[in-house]
Amino acid sequence: MLLYWILLPIVWVLMHIVYRVEVVGRSLIPRGRPIVIAPNHISDLDPVFILVVVFRFRRFRILAKQELFRNPFIGWFLRCMGAVPIDRGHGDVETVNKVTEDCKKGTGVLIFPEGTRSKDGKLGKLKSGAFVIAGQAGADLVPCRIIYDTPDHRMRPFCRMRICFGEPIPASDLRITDPRHQIKELRALRTRLTDDLEELYRQNSFEPAPLPAPEPNPGTEPGT
Repeated sequence: MLLYWILLPIVWVLMHIVYRVEVVGRSLIPRGRPIVIAPNHISDLDPVFILVVVFRFRRFRILAKQELFRNPFIGWFLRCMGAVPIDRGHGDVETVNKVTEDCKKGTGVLIFPEGTRSKDGKLGKLKSGAFVIAGQAGADLVPCRIIYDTPDHRMRPFCRMRICFGEPIPASDLRITDPRHQIKELRALRTRLTDDLEELYRQNSFEPAPLPAPEPNPGTEPGT
């Protein structure tokens, strides 16, 4: 825990030296109650960037793929930041239950619903883990969109980035009380979060807005 407080200020300084960071909608993140932040995923550094701009006195739990921990240094750093390895391919119920219990007690959770990084910056198909954890923990789910101002939408040194937070999906909307409707309700929640994340991109993209179509000349007949 002490290392977390040593590393976080160092990462904050390095982040603002190497990148030009804008944060949108930070005030929308609930305080004093369980939350799950659900961002898109482009770079391995995405969770660190989000933790720095959210800044909570308690470490978040970050669900990270097990493969990242194979490198001893990266694994050590991720654990210091609160990351928990999860075996994505084998239904790691034990880790999900542990993180859910932590969330119930007030620990924030960061989970990438795509499950893997996007290779082109576009949003991939969402999985259900974030909704299951938030629903069982009684947590609000906060959409988060990371946007890099580069031609290929990937992270590059000294690029501009925007970290955008949207209106939370309230815990009451995430609670599934009838298991018979679970598949249908999870599908609807995935669609809802996808729409929220795409809207965050439309509102905050670095790409210029399309020019409006020219108005027709009143004295000119259509087609002439």
